[in-house]
Amino acid sequence: MLKKVLVWLAVAFVVFYVVQQPESSAEMVRSAGTALGDAASSLAAFVGSLV
Repeated sequence: MLKKVLVWLAVAFVVFYVVQQPESSAEMVRSAGTALGDAASSLAAFVGSLV
């Protein structure tokens, strides 16, 4: 029950943040995407160096 409440609170916070500061939200998502892309690229380079 507590987990369900915490999940809904987190979702509500994210929605509130996106509505209140859309530019900051977009930048945060863009940064996360860039970080994930960099991590994938590094992992691919590592695996490529093993072969």
